Amino acid sequence: MLTRNLRGVALATAIIVTGCATPPPAPPPKPQSYVVLLPNADGSVGEVSVGSEKGVVVLDQPRQGAQFDGAAPFAVDDARLQRDFGAAMAARPALPVTFLLYYEAGGARLTAESQALIPKVLEAVRGRPAPDVSIIGHTDTVGTPDTNEKLGLERAQLIAKLVAEAGIRAHDLTISSHGERNLLVQTPDNTAEPRNRRVEITVR
Repeated sequence: MLTRNLRGVALATAIIVTGCATPPPAPPPKPQSYVVLLPNADGSVGEVSVGSEKGVVVLDQPRQGAQFDGAAPFAVDDARLQRDFGAAMAARPALPVTFLLYYEAGGARLTAESQALIPKVLEAVRGRPAPDVSIIGHTDTVGTPDTNEKLGLERAQLIAKLVAEAGIRAHDLTISSHGERNLLVQTPDNTAEPRNRRVEITVR
């Protein structure tokens, strides 16, 4: 939701014959404020209520705007959105992004699909002026809890090493292991589950 103060512009031409007297210029219109509802990063749209003495206007459609005078909502096109809110949108910090990288069984070797995601992870870290990176290693339930705790940490450290080798310096880097705790897919003990052999990377 964005709010903007706008000053309307009135253009008029008048010819008045009153001798030498010139009437004072009309005061400019009062600034008007309006709210516009933007979709979330995943495309979903929330809802916002704009209240005034004349009642409440509900916005529930993307790029829908309303003034604070109780008037009906109106559509806000790309050109107007950029003109009125471009600077504010450009100044917004990037939203956090999370990656899930998966491992082959019994070690710290990434699957081919996850290995292909590494450039996107590095790009996300590079794209922030002071990146905050959290790396959490996980395992399935095959093996002992102690062994899996160590394996989860090894997997997390592998990703941290890749970030360092790419020449990226994170402002805040957290490396931890949950081992076989916090399973993505609940399984009995000693069950191989590919989706539990993972590292969760959150970049802020």
